[in-house]
Amino acid sequence: MNEFGPLAGLMADPTIEEIWINSPHRIFIAKAGVSQLTNLVLQQQDVRDLVERLLMWGGRRLDLSHPFVDARLPDGSRLHVAIPDVTAVHWAVNIRKHLVRGKSLSNLTELKVMTPTIAEFLTRAVQAGLNILVSGSTQAGKTTLLNALVSATPVQSRVITIEEVFELKPQLPDCVALQTRQANLQGEGEIALRKLIKEALRMRPSHLVVGEIREAEALDLLIALNSGLPGMATIHANSARDAISKLQTLPLLAGENITYQFVAPLVASTIDLVVHTTILAESGERRIVEISYVTGRTEGDRVEIEPIYIFRNGEYEVGLGDPNRIFNRNGSDWAVV
Repeated sequence: MNEFGPLAGLMADPTIEEIWINSPHRIFIAKAGVSQLTNLVLQQQDVRDLVERLLMWGGRRLDLSHPFVDARLPDGSRLHVAIPDVTAVHWAVNIRKHLVRGKSLSNLTELKVMTPTIAEFLTRAVQAGLNILVSGSTQAGKTTLLNALVSATPVQSRVITIEEVFELKPQLPDCVALQTRQANLQGEGEIALRKLIKEALRMRPSHLVVGEIREAEALDLLIALNSGLPGMATIHANSARDAISKLQTLPLLAGENITYQFVAPLVASTIDLVVHTTILAESGERRIVEISYVTGRTEGDRVEIEPIYIFRNGEYEVGLGDPNRIFNRNGSDWAVV
């Protein structure tokens, strides 16, 4: 932990999920989803030395022409830094710790992220080749859940993962991980998510996984999955329905020739399930709170979805969606009990 310098003690604490520095005198941590101000005080140079030391390992750079950086740290944690004049005065540093939890759906069941029934349902959904969108807020456990879902793919699968920063580590024998790249000092050499999705299709994938969709790469993913290739991705959203609405909007960033009328039926025919996860306010626990089925139908420009499982008042309720119809629609022999 020498690379973390004055933050080594915080990094070693397994109950701390995230550390962020607003200024050398205001350093915060998050435990069980709740933020706390620490009594740690640094100097401005301490913060700069820490960031430079961490970036040496990640191979990313930070300067006036690139005032933001996103990088993976040696222990698997994720670093984000912003510097003036994007920030007002101080360097803003976030370290999202890589906590070794929930490598499989059964592990997440033990952590009460879901019930055994839901874990079995999701396992069957993955093995049936359904296209799954994992939604939630920041720190809600989207990447952890996605990693567990990917690990549930059949052992003979060839999975290609695409991320801005390497985070996914599925337990699979045939998996290739791809990562975006920043432009160099001359403004050349950038490799964006859209490019990686297109290249991945030439690598004989049986499953395509995008760590997070935020912009126009949503269109490339939808087109790829609409060709019969199973896949998964995460997206920031407040609910399953909001996730689908956002997925209908992001492809519009690809160009003026992409219309809402084109995207809506594409989303309806491509995505099968939306799994929404959140942090419970009363306990700080991560929990799947909704699984919804995308029926394939649209009403106007609105994609129709039906809830299958809803977490309400401390327990799961069965929604309107019929799980058996989901598997039948995809030509699967699976039956949900």
